[in-house]
Amino acid sequence: MYGVCGCCGALRPRYKRLVDNIFPEDPEDGLVKTNMEKLTFYALSAPEKLDRIGAYLSERLIRDVGRHRYGYVCIAMEALDQLLMACHCQSINLFVESFLKMVAKLLESEKPNLQILGTNSFVKFANIEEDTPSYHRSYDFFVSRFSEMCHSSHDDLEIKTKIRMSGIKGLQGVVRKTVNDELQANIWDPQHMDKIVPSLLFNLQHVEEAESRSPSPLQAPEKEKENPAELAERCLRELLGRAAFGNIKNAIKPVLIHLDNHSLWEPKVFAIRCFKIIMYSIQPQHSHLVIQQLLGHLDANSRSAATVRAGIVEVLSEASVIAATGSVGPTVLEMFNTLLRQLRLSIDYALTGSYDGAISLGTKIIKEHEERMFQEAVIKTIGSFASTLPTYQRSEVILFIMSKVPLPSLQHPVEAGRTGENRNRLTQIMLLKSLLQVSTGFQCNNMMSALPSNFLDRLLSTALMEDAEIRLFVLEILISFIDRHGNRHKFSTISTLSDISVLKLKVDKCSRQDTVFMKKHSQQLYRHIYLSCKEDTNMQKHYEALYGLLALISIELANEEVVVDLIRLVLAVQDVAQVNEENLPVYNRCALYALGAAYLNLISQLTTVPAFCQHIHEVIETRKKEAPYMLPEDVFVERPRLSQNLDGVVIEFLFRQSKISEVLGGSGYNSDRLCLPYIPQLTDEDRLSKRRSIGETISLQVEVESRNSPEKEERVPAEEITYETLKKAIVDSVAVEEQERERRRQVVEKFQKAPFEEIAAHCGARASLLQSKLNQIFEITIRPPPSPSGTITAAYGQPQNHSIPVYEMKFPDLCVY
Repeated sequence: MYGVCGCCGALRPRYKRLVDNIFPEDPEDGLVKTNMEKLTFYALSAPEKLDRIGAYLSERLIRDVGRHRYGYVCIAMEALDQLLMACHCQSINLFVESFLKMVAKLLESEKPNLQILGTNSFVKFANIEEDTPSYHRSYDFFVSRFSEMCHSSHDDLEIKTKIRMSGIKGLQGVVRKTVNDELQANIWDPQHMDKIVPSLLFNLQHVEEAESRSPSPLQAPEKEKENPAELAERCLRELLGRAAFGNIKNAIKPVLIHLDNHSLWEPKVFAIRCFKIIMYSIQPQHSHLVIQQLLGHLDANSRSAATVRAGIVEVLSEASVIAATGSVGPTVLEMFNTLLRQLRLSIDYALTGSYDGAISLGTKIIKEHEERMFQEAVIKTIGSFASTLPTYQRSEVILFIMSKVPLPSLQHPVEAGRTGENRNRLTQIMLLKSLLQVSTGFQCNNMMSALPSNFLDRLLSTALMEDAEIRLFVLEILISFIDRHGNRHKFSTISTLSDISVLKLKVDKCSRQDTVFMKKHSQQLYRHIYLSCKEDTNMQKHYEALYGLLALISIELANEEVVVDLIRLVLAVQDVAQVNEENLPVYNRCALYALGAAYLNLISQLTTVPAFCQHIHEVIETRKKEAPYMLPEDVFVERPRLSQNLDGVVIEFLFRQSKISEVLGGSGYNSDRLCLPYIPQLTDEDRLSKRRSIGETISLQVEVESRNSPEKEERVPAEEITYETLKKAIVDSVAVEEQERERRRQVVEKFQKAPFEEIAAHCGARASLLQSKLNQIFEITIRPPPSPSGTITAAYGQPQNHSIPVYEMKFPDLCVY
C-alpha cells in the first residue's frame, strides 16, 4: 500500500505535491510563483502542516546539495524565505528548526556561493519578529561559523571580501535575534563574545587592504558598500549600543585581549580608533566601566614593555576625555591613583634597569628613553583628563597629587642613599609636572579655594629645594593658579616697555576673597619669591617665571597694601644684588637688577602715579646710557652683555626707596610702610631646602631687638640652637602629644562607660567651678586688686591699694575660649 502511494503522485500528501510543484523542470527558470502562492495559502490555512512542509523542503535541499544541483538549492531557500515572511503562527518554531538545519547545511558547504546564500537567508530570518518565544534554540554553531567566515583567507580577493562580509552580516543577525530576548541563548557570555568581537576587530584592522584597490569613480559607491571594515564597524557599534550594564565587561575584555595578541598597542592608532568606537557607542552612564577595564589592564601589564604601557595610557587618555562628557563616577581618584602608581613604577624601572629590581641573565633590559616616553604619556593623560573635570573635582585631584609629592621633612621622610635621592627627585619632578598639567587652565574665582593652606604650604616647601628644575615647576604652578584672565603669555619675555597698553592686559578689581587670601598668605608668598631670587643656580627661565609671578600678583590680587609690599620686596631683591652677601655670579646679579627694573616699570604704569613713573623712567634711561647690563634687554638674551665689575654701582643706577616712598606717600600710599626695608622671617620650612644635613650642627642666630625701650640700644644675646636642642624639642613635643592623646582617650572612655549620675555630678562640679571663677572676676573688676609693688599709706594712716587697668589683668585660663 505504501509503495503504491509513493509511486502514484495523486496518492501523495497534499503538502508534498505543493512543495514539488514549486520546482520547475529547468532550475534556471526559477521558482514557480503561482505554485508558491498556493503553497503559502495552504501553509496559512493549515498551520499544523508547516513543520512537515519545512521538513520536506529540508529533505529535498539536503539531497540537492549532495547531488550538486545548486539551482534547486537556491529555489528551496527562496521558498523557505517566503514562507518565513508570511507565517507567524504558533507552529513556526518547528518550521524554524528545519530552516536553521538547512542554513547550517549551506554554511558547512565549501562553496562560497552556498555560504553566502545561507547567510542571506539567516539575515532575513533574524529580522523577523517571532510571536512566540523559543526555549531550546541554540545559535552556537552559527556564531562559530560566521566568525570563521570573518577570517576567510580565500585566494580570490573579491570572493574573500564577499565571504567576510557575509560572516559579519551573519554575526549581526545573531546579535539582533538574541540580544533582546532573555529566553534565547545569552549572546553576552564570554564563549560567544570571545568569537564575535575579535572577528569584527579583525576586519576593522584590515581596512587598508580593502582600500588598497583603486575603484573607478563609477564603481566607487558600490565598492564603499562592499567594504568589510565599514560593515564591521557598524556591527560593533550596534553590538555595544545594545550592551547593558552587566555586559560591558564581557564585551570589552575580548578587545583588550585582541590588542595584546596582535601587538596593536605600540602603533596605538588602531587601538585608539577601537576605543573611540566603543566610547561613542555605549550608553554614557557605562563609560566609567570601560575606564575601569583599561585601568585594570594597565595594572596587569605593569611589567610589559614601555611602548605597550604607553599605548594603553594613550588610549586611556582618549577614552577618558570622551567619558568625562558623560558619567565618570567614582573612577576619578582611582584613575589618578593608578596613573601615579604607574609613574612611580616607571621611575623605578628606569633607575634599576629591569622590572625585577636586579639584573640577571634572564632579565629584560629596559630602555630609559622608552620609559621617559611612557612617563610623558602618563603626564599628558593626567592633564587631558583633568581639564574635562568640574572645578570641585579638579581641586580634589590637585590636593591628591600634591599629597603624593615626597618632601624632605620629618613628617614626610624620603629615601636615603644616592639611588633614593634620584628616585625622590624624579618622583618630585614627575608629580610636579602632572600638577602643572592639571593646574593649567584652572579657573577658580576664590583663591582661598584654589590654594588652600595645606596645599600651599606643601607647594611652597618644594620651592626651597636645591634642584633648579623643581623650583621652576613650583613657580609655573603658582602662575597657572593665579592667572585667571589669560595674561601669562603677555609676560613671557622680560622687558621695560614705555607703554604697557600694547599688552592689552585684562585687569579686574581685587575681590574681597582675594584680599582675605593675600592678608593670610602674602608674606609667605613674598618670602619664597625673595628666597628664590637669591638662588645661584637660577637661569633665564627662573627669572622669567619670577617676573610673571610678580606681574600676575600685581594684576590679579593687588590692592594698595599689596602694591606697597611688592615694591618693598623688589627693592630688597635689588639690595641682594648690590650687597651680594650670597656671593652670586655676575649673571645672577645683573639678572636681579634687570628683574627689578622690569617690574618697577610695570607697577609704576599700573599705579599711574606720575612722579613714581618719572623716577622709574629716569633710572631706566640712565641705565640705558651708562649701565645697559642692568636692564633686561641686555641680560635676558641668548648672549648676555654683562659687566665684570658690579661693586662700584653708583646711586643713580639704583631705584631709591626714600624717593619711591616720598612720591607714593603723596598719592595716598602708606609711606611709613614703604620706608621699612623688607626682611623675610625665617621659619621651620628652611629645613626642607636640604641645604643642611640633619646630622650636621645647625647654628641659627636668632637676634631679637627690644623695641619697647628705644633708649636701650644693646641687643639681647643670640641664642644658639644646635642639633641636641632641636632633638630635645622634637622629643618633648612628641611626649606632649602622647599625653594629650592619652588624656583625650580617658575622657572619651569615661563618657562612654561611666554611669549617668557620675557624669552629671562631674559636669555640675565644673559648672560650679566656672561660676566661682566668674564671681572672682566680677569682684576684681568692681574692687581693683592690690598692687604687686606693695601698698602705700594714706594720710589717715590706712593702707591704700594701687589700681591696675582691666586690660592689664591676667585672667584664669578657664575663661579663655
